[in-house]
Amino acid sequence: MSVAESWSRVMSLLRQHAPADHADLPGPATEQMLAGAEERMGISLPQDLRAWLLQNNLDLPEEDVDDEVACCGFAGFPDEGSFFLGIRAMEKLHANHPLSGGGEWREEWIPFLSDQDGWMGQFIDATDGRIGRWVVGEPTITGEYASLAHYFDSVAEMLTRIGAGDHPVCSVAEGRLVWS
Repeated sequence: MSVAESWSRVMSLLRQHAPADHADLPGPATEQMLAGAEERMGISLPQDLRAWLLQNNLDLPEEDVDDEVACCGFAGFPDEGSFFLGIRAMEKLHANHPLSGGGEWREEWIPFLSDQDGWMGQFIDATDGRIGRWVVGEPTITGEYASLAHYFDSVAEMLTRIGAGDHPVCSVAEGRLVWS
């Protein structure tokens, strides 16, 4: 399954099980936005990342961005403590990653999911498209998922379990994911 198909499956499940959360998500990025981000970051975005951002650029509107936190995003999706990053948030975290400068972070790793502090999240390796995970104070895991499509498949599986009422820490209330 392609990343576009996997993300479409996630969006379909979110629309079905948490329509209020789905309605909050913005539209796509533009090629111009992606080209500008690539220039500022000094790296080409992997095709899977580009394809995803061209479906949904999950940046918050400028007026909702909190400059006091490292990263901003739509709270509660894909889980309680982290959120998918839009292109502006990716750029900001890529430039100011807490593991930068100590040999623990590579420039070819582009974060796409994070908590507000940037202390943990997921990244795509621009060299091979594999998905890794970082947590400050713990070893970085590379190749946790073979691709962004595989990662989104895991999110779709989680949403399926939530919709079936079979998730240990999440349910749906008033069209929104509720984490306990």
